[in-house]
Parts: sequence; C-alpha cells; structure tokens
Amino acid sequence: MKENTLKKILPILLALIILSSLAGCAPEEITDEEEVMEIKFSTWHVPASAECTAVWDPMLEELEKQSEGRIETTTYYGGALGAGEDHYDIVADGLSDMGYFTATWTPGRFPLSDVLSMPVFVYGKDVAVEIGNAMYEKILYQEFEEVKILNLNGCIQSYFWTTEPVETLEEVRGLRMRSPGGLQTYMIEALGAEPVFMPLGDVYMAMELGDIDGIVTCPQLYYAFSLYEAANHAVVASFGCVTEGVAMNLDTYEQAPEDLKSIIDEVTDNPFKLTGGLTVDAIDEIMQNLVEEGVEFYELPDEEAQRWNDLFSEKVVLRWVKQMEAQGLPGEEALKLYKEELDKHGVEFPAYPEDWN
Repeated sequence: MKENTLKKILPILLALIILSSLAGCAPEEITDEEEVMEIKFSTWHVPASAECTAVWDPMLEELEKQSEGRIETTTYYGGALGAGEDHYDIVADGLSDMGYFTATWTPGRFPLSDVLSMPVFVYGKDVAVEIGNAMYEKILYQEFEEVKILNLNGCIQSYFWTTEPVETLEEVRGLRMRSPGGLQTYMIEALGAEPVFMPLGDVYMAMELGDIDGIVTCPQLYYAFSLYEAANHAVVASFGCVTEGVAMNLDTYEQAPEDLKSIIDEVTDNPFKLTGGLTVDAIDEIMQNLVEEGVEFYELPDEEAQRWNDLFSEKVVLRWVKQMEAQGLPGEEALKLYKEELDKHGVEFPAYPEDWN
C-alpha cells in the first residue's frame, strides 16, 4: 500500500520540482525604473550637416547604447519643429525633450551669455564646449533656469565671407553683410559695414542676386549651406561666433531615473569630444574642402589686423561691458572670467582691452 502510494506521489513531486526550476528562470517583471525613456531631439541643423551626421547621430546612438536600450531617441532635424530662434522654447515647453538652441538669436534674452560670442579664435567645438561649460558653472547658469543645460558653447570663430575680395577696412565700408545677431552685429557695424538679418537658407540667393555682399558665420555652416558657390572670398579675422548649446526639458530630465540621468549627463557633457565631430581636426578638414572648392582665405597683415581688433575692443568688447553694467549685470566680471578660461586653453583674444591685461 505504501509502495503504491509512493509510486503515485513521486511523479507529482518531480513535476513540482521541474515547474519550480522553470519559474526561477522566468524573466523578472520590468520595474518602473526599467521602462523605456523616449527622447525627442530637435535642432535647426540640416540633416546632411556635419553637426547631425558627425555629432548628434552618434551622440544619440551612444545614449541608447549606454542605457542598454532603456533610452530610445527620435530626431527632428532641419527645423522640423520650428525655426532656429525658437529652439530654446521648443525644449523648454516640451515640444521636444532635448535640443540644440542658439541663444544669440533671441536678442536681449540671455545678455550675459553673449560673453561667449566675443571676437576670439576658437578652432574646435570640443574646446568651445569646455570653455562654455566652465563659464556656465561659474556665472552663466542664472540665465537658463527654465531648462536643464547639458552643455554650452560659443561655437568656433566666424570668418568674413564676401562675393568680392576684401583686404582693408576701406574696402569693408558700405558692404551689406548677413549677421547671425548678437555681438557679430556690433563687429560688422564697427568695421563700417551694414548688418542684415535673414535666415541662413536665404543667404545663397541673396548673395547671388547681389542683395547682400557676404556673411559672417563659421566654416561648418558656410560649407553645409554650399555658400562657397555664391561667395568664394574670406578674411581671416577674430569674429567669434554665437552662443549656443544643448538643453533638455526640465520635467523630462527630473523625471528620469537616476542612473539614466547619469548616462545623459556623461554622454552630452561634451558631445564633440565624445564623437570627434567638429573638433580642431574636423574643422581643418572642412577648411581644406573649402579651399578645394575655390575659396580664397586672406590673412590680414599684422598692422591691418590691429586696426580691426582696436575697433572690436572699443566698439564691441567695452561697449558690451558698459551695457551689462548699466543693466545691473556683472559684465566686467564675466569678461575677466572668460579671459581666464581662454588662457587655460591657449585661445587668443586679440581684442581684449589692453589695460585689463
């Protein structure tokens, strides 16, 4: 009787052991922290630009890789969600979760951050971000409370691109030059030229028709928009560039799990250094491409360069400091902090006021 009972029970016990073992191998239930975080990334950069192909695409891929698929990204390039000047609000309002914005395109809104647009020679975006991030931590954070700033920079130096060759101040006077806004407008005016505002996409035709004589912008944008086909002369001078960076919607960032926040912070802190896109070497390659396309770069002789820099010092740098101080903002402090950061990275600031050295 007992033997028969054991024979009946034994298969049941074996089945229970197998079921228990299988249950132990079943996947654990996904917790809230492991749910997929979707990030919509927006920028005004055109899809074929070096920014998108060499920086944003690999940066976003790295976010997905390091998060092991817990972050998924969708891109909105070429101003798909709005114009370039609207990108800060596009992120702040949550239309996108993360995006590249240009502070200089909204005059008066981020006045102190224009310090990053001073007439300096920065040759790579990776260096520009290191300087910009340091300035953000020291003094500029107060202007961006509506978003989470992931990185900030002053881009790289712009050049003076024209349809006809220019070699002296006298040849600059009266030219109509497209300006990106901000301090570059002051620089154009200081040289005796007339600043003109228009979207980058309209510049090619405007130069072709003779409505403008040239543009002040950085090499990568000049190349991306094929502007070398309409104007193939460039003066090498310290025009600085615009203040811009990557921002994240504050609610999106704060609601992210702590481990994903750490990944986002690390990957986006200096995406140019991370990806190798638009570094000094990459900009050198773009410059060489422009030479091959027929662009002629003119290096100002020392004496002529000094004339330009003296005007920038008086009518741009000191003018900006006085304006900031008049508004109750620490313009002089910001400028001196900026010079300190430039010196750390070996960046020239030829228009820095001599009596401040």
